[in-house]
Amino acid sequence: MQGTFTHIRQLLLASIACVLGAAVLTYAVDPLQLFRSSRSAFYSDDTRVQNAGLIRSQSFDTVFMGTSLAIHFRQSDIDRVLGVHSLKLAMTGSNSRQQSFVMEQAIDRGAKRVIWEMDDFIFVDAADIEADPYLSVDLYRRTTKGIASYLFSAAMAKESLFALLRSIPPLKQPLTQAAPYLPVTFALADVDDIYALPRNVDVARDYNANKALASFAYITAPSRSRFLGEGYGYEAMVRHFEQDAVGLITRHPDVTFDIYFPPYSILQFVAMRDASPETLKIVMDLTAVIAQRLTQLPNVRLHDFRAIKAVTHDLANYGDVIHHSPVVDAKVLSWLASGEYRVDASNPLASLDALKAQVAAYRLER
Repeated sequence: MQGTFTHIRQLLLASIACVLGAAVLTYAVDPLQLFRSSRSAFYSDDTRVQNAGLIRSQSFDTVFMGTSLAIHFRQSDIDRVLGVHSLKLAMTGSNSRQQSFVMEQAIDRGAKRVIWEMDDFIFVDAADIEADPYLSVDLYRRTTKGIASYLFSAAMAKESLFALLRSIPPLKQPLTQAAPYLPVTFALADVDDIYALPRNVDVARDYNANKALASFAYITAPSRSRFLGEGYGYEAMVRHFEQDAVGLITRHPDVTFDIYFPPYSILQFVAMRDASPETLKIVMDLTAVIAQRLTQLPNVRLHDFRAIKAVTHDLANYGDVIHHSPVVDAKVLSWLASGEYRVDASNPLASLDALKAQVAAYRLER
């Protein structure tokens, strides 16, 4: 019996030593750069986690935020066209609660300008940020709980061990080349590559009218069209807009907000028109409120790209009904730089009215 207790105690001590050793390793390597910057760091496409480290480790004066519609922009292109020092914090499928929280952390670290891709879906009702299962507020705030979850994470220990092995000169090149194919998350050598498309992407293959039309047919099929309005509720969306967007903007009057409505293809609105007209009404009513409200705030410049017919009616620009190609990414940056499609505070609904007319008149040529 005594021998059994001895073995259990030894096993327990060994387990504690392993856990503590892993925590020390994670602290020393710090793959997320939560405690210190590193010139030899690697980065992850898991933006909800990675952003916590980027805000702490990178220098920036501008934040670029959005959903998957903004995720493929490169910081280098944003900096070159807009003359800023940016940090891209876009998160696929993110809602306004998550975006507002992350942007506030970046503003607290010194950001003086925010470029915000704002689409209607981000304002759907969702969990309060403190209860959000997909974004660790404690990690961003670096609370005791957040730091403990980081240091005692088996996943982070694995990443730290791989980073340590990769730092050994003979192993650096082969492991760096192999990283994208291995079960590790921190595999990107350049922060500019976080969730960016390869520079040699075949645009014509990935973005074309056939893909856009196939997506339109899929989302408007009777068995799936109900999903067009999933999560859309006018009152809740207006409430989240006021809390998450207007609240953030008014708390930071010294920060300039360039907010833009992205250039969905016309098919997105036509799908709603034909298969879910009540959803289309919510979208139009909501964006009318947003346009009128934001144009009255002195530190906001609102841009509306949804009625640029030469782009939104050219289905070759899209991989589905909303996601546009890198060619359009470049156009978006040029429009932001020129202010060509900035919404006039004296007539905030002009671009929305133009969009409504286009949607009503559009007839799909199959």
